[in-house]
Amino acid sequence: MTRQMSSAMQECIDMCNQCHEMCEQMMSSCMEMGMARMGMMMVSCADMSRMCADMMMRCSSMKADLDMMRMCAKMCGLAAQMMRMCADECMKTDDPEMHDAAAMMMRCADLCGTITAEMMMDA
Repeated sequence: MTRQMSSAMQECIDMCNQCHEMCEQMMSSCMEMGMARMGMMMVSCADMSRMCADMMMRCSSMKADLDMMRMCAKMCGLAAQMMRMCADECMKTDDPEMHDAAAMMMRCADLCGTITAEMMMDA
């Protein structure tokens, strides 16, 4: 039986993709501002956001597989941690663009947390 994608999961996938794009853009800005460490965090956050979205899309279209569901839930949880860590660092700057990025990462992290809980209940 194929799983139906919940509206919350679709929203999370969309937000993770947006977060990925934003982190990619912010990475360049960080490098230009001489914030190499922050730039590397943005790269990691971008990668994890993209991986999280990809796993949710695969998981939602697969036949029920509890191991895959658990792995996807773990990935969402790890991505949420990375987004929060990166957002906290962005908030330490004086840059309004970084603060906007932090707000987006926190929204995405919250959605990933919701999806993690949803998937663990289904698994």
